[in-house]
Amino acid sequence: MHIPDGYLSPATCAALYTGAAPFWYVAVKRVQKMLHTRMVPLLALFAAFSFVIMMFNLPLPGGTTGHAIGVGIATVVLGPWAAMLAISIALVIQALFFGDGGITAIGANCFNMAVVGSLAAHAVYTVIGARSSPLSTRRVIGAGLAGYVACNLAAFVAAIEFGIQPALYKDSSGAPLYCPYPLHIAIPAMMIGHITVAGLAELFVSAGLVAFLQKLDPQLLSAGSPSRSRILAEARQAPNALRPLWLGLGVLMILTPLGILSAGSAWGEWVASDYSDPAVRAQMAAASLQAPPPSAAPQGLVRLSTLWTASFARYAPPYVANPMFGYLLSAMFGVGMIMLVSFGIARIAERRTSGQAGSK
Repeated sequence: MHIPDGYLSPATCAALYTGAAPFWYVAVKRVQKMLHTRMVPLLALFAAFSFVIMMFNLPLPGGTTGHAIGVGIATVVLGPWAAMLAISIALVIQALFFGDGGITAIGANCFNMAVVGSLAAHAVYTVIGARSSPLSTRRVIGAGLAGYVACNLAAFVAAIEFGIQPALYKDSSGAPLYCPYPLHIAIPAMMIGHITVAGLAELFVSAGLVAFLQKLDPQLLSAGSPSRSRILAEARQAPNALRPLWLGLGVLMILTPLGILSAGSAWGEWVASDYSDPAVRAQMAAASLQAPPPSAAPQGLVRLSTLWTASFARYAPPYVANPMFGYLLSAMFGVGMIMLVSFGIARIAERRTSGQAGSK
């Protein structure tokens, strides 16, 4: 679901940056108001969780791979605005350092997974479970369905973004400049795997963690509550309550090498050189309803795909020979960067708040 550089036109990328920007602005404002609560470590925790869970690639029908996002559980605990910020932080770190998603497509990926995903998860969870008791089974069901709908809706929006490219952007010969697959291929190719596998993974992750939190700290299950700030402020009195969640994240990091056992690439994430590889071309056709890829990589894809070279592209540090160990190191580095960014944002926002209070 991570759109790489070159699959969307610059105009599409600019439009999606513009679409995501207001949501980022409101998200930062909302988090800024809760700096006195446990929101900041929770934001870092769930941003890191999202980063790590997206490293577990799952085999999908057609020979491609996919993954859960972590947006369902993030929205349940943090609420939609802070969840947008948490998922966006994870996506930006992935793009900058690991080449997982393009630099030009950061706005698109954040709009799809962070913005659309969080709003969808919040809507579903609010309708089904948010007004029930924190220990109610409805919370578990609501969280699971929220994650499932959010993951699939994010994939659907990405498929539309992919699918409109061939109709809007062509070279002088009429060949697609960017993503070569139209809507009638992009939508089913993306959705079949997410409806049947990736969305279910998100469902089980969201529901399972809510069931766990009901035993660990039910106060955290306060999404949509007008008393969220009060609840999180009270929760601050128990700083060790999050320790099991941090330990669980550590276990997931250790297990991340399992994420590279699934062969193949995600649909729509093939690099330009794959279009000249007969074996990969066969995989692309199999994953695209047997529609053959173009004979050569689209010109726009070739041009934009070299725009940014990630330091640890594809989670493979160049100085590490063992790919599984390199994947583990990438997970550790990514989580560390997310911690720095999360607490850095909080620190900047806190200074701005202090400055505004002082000026008054």
